[in-house]
Amino acid sequence: MKMENGRFVVYGNALDAGQSQKTIKWQNMFIKKFNYDPNEKYTLSLEENPYLGPIFGLKNIVRGDHGAPIVRENAVICSTLRMGFGHFRIAMAGVSCARAMGFQPYWLDLLAIPGITTDVIGWCNDNYSRFSRWSQKSALFNKYVWESVTTGEPTLPGLNAFLNNWIVGWPWRFLKTNVKDYKMSELFRNLHQALPSDMPILTAHMWNCMGAVAGGMTNVVDMMFDNWPMAFQLTEGAKHAVQSPSGYYGFRTMRGFDDKNRVLNPVPEDALYYTGHHVDHELVENIEVDCAARLQRMNDNQPRRFLLTMGGAGAQRELFKAIIEHCLPLIQAGKVALFVNLGDHKSNWDWLQAELADKKDMLHTHFTWEDTQTYVDQIRTQPASGLHVFLFDNTFHAVYATNYMMRVVDVMITKPSELAFYPVPKIFNERVGGHEMWGAIRGAELGDGTVEARSIPQTLQAIDMLTHHNDLLEMFCDCIVKNKSIGVYDGGYKSVELATGKKFERKPRA
Repeated sequence: MKMENGRFVVYGNALDAGQSQKTIKWQNMFIKKFNYDPNEKYTLSLEENPYLGPIFGLKNIVRGDHGAPIVRENAVICSTLRMGFGHFRIAMAGVSCARAMGFQPYWLDLLAIPGITTDVIGWCNDNYSRFSRWSQKSALFNKYVWESVTTGEPTLPGLNAFLNNWIVGWPWRFLKTNVKDYKMSELFRNLHQALPSDMPILTAHMWNCMGAVAGGMTNVVDMMFDNWPMAFQLTEGAKHAVQSPSGYYGFRTMRGFDDKNRVLNPVPEDALYYTGHHVDHELVENIEVDCAARLQRMNDNQPRRFLLTMGGAGAQRELFKAIIEHCLPLIQAGKVALFVNLGDHKSNWDWLQAELADKKDMLHTHFTWEDTQTYVDQIRTQPASGLHVFLFDNTFHAVYATNYMMRVVDVMITKPSELAFYPVPKIFNERVGGHEMWGAIRGAELGDGTVEARSIPQTLQAIDMLTHHNDLLEMFCDCIVKNKSIGVYDGGYKSVELATGKKFERKPRA
């Protein structure tokens, strides 16, 4: 990152001197807090990924020399971290598409590499998860604090002005947040200097991207998340794969990125690419088949299959309870089959089990990947019924189980997080953070999901509409097939193309 006359500069836009000094203090806080050693050397090697290795041939990059050597040729690194589930999900899309295009995927999880990355990101993630849960417990906190942090749109000007001056990088949308995050991520440079500098790397979070660029990597593609442009997602020196045209415009013009509402210099066009949604190859490849199966089940009057997903922060307990209680009589009447993926949130299973103590006889549990895979494969061709709860002991299966189930369900119920971009009919329940609002808008306008249901009664109404009527499911499936034909879901392939120079060639369906 450039610094001119004591001011940090991003794409020709300079921060003021005061903000630049706050940013240096922010970086120094981490240096002191975690005893950062700027001369630390990393040795990296490869191990089999025990969870997704059998599916994608995936290998983990680990610290130490006890594994196999990293091979530059024909390999693509997919770099991520757990900040919720969305960034794992984006990286998995990169893995799937890279594999389909003939590359060996490597997995780099910054929270799995002991050292400064684990220290810094763990500290940030703990705070993010805490604030996400608070936003669901307190309507006031959500409205006046969390929505402003996650969108940059002030809801209480006096409070926002105070926090804006007090916290460097408040809120995420402003350019000063970008500089703050880059200077923090500079501390990850030593890790990335241990990798071949020209190796293709797809990043699923800006801290991964910033760390790679700071470490001298020259072939970095950031698979950008959400549909609400925020300055902290940009990394000068990387290519950015944006999922929507509106997102592209917002990033290109740096719209709203200045905290004093000034018009900024634009991002160069060779740094920004509209790619489409980041989606797994196996989901995109089978869109026509899976939508046809949904419509066939509908015409056969089979129970409507709903998938209810819990996010990585584990919020929205009361909403989950209300949905399940609403669906129980529909399940008993043979109108609905409900699949509930709790991810890796064991505490939420303990809670839900107590809430449904008098309904235990209706519960079917799937707590291993093997059991989940067997059941999902079974209902590809056989009817499904009942209430099924899925829980896993690792993040990989917690995330990928939702992807695996998408192909055999009729409707997914989800907050408008990264799942908003997936080609399955969706009910969007209430967002967690204002930035997620624009994911629901994107899905609703593309016709593969509802508008955002901002209350429990609205969510239950959507469930009833999609259970008792056929018009919405027919429309969603038709739109998904049409969207595929114009490349809406090709972001994963396009990201690999940007990183490797190899074009994806879709084989015509038989």
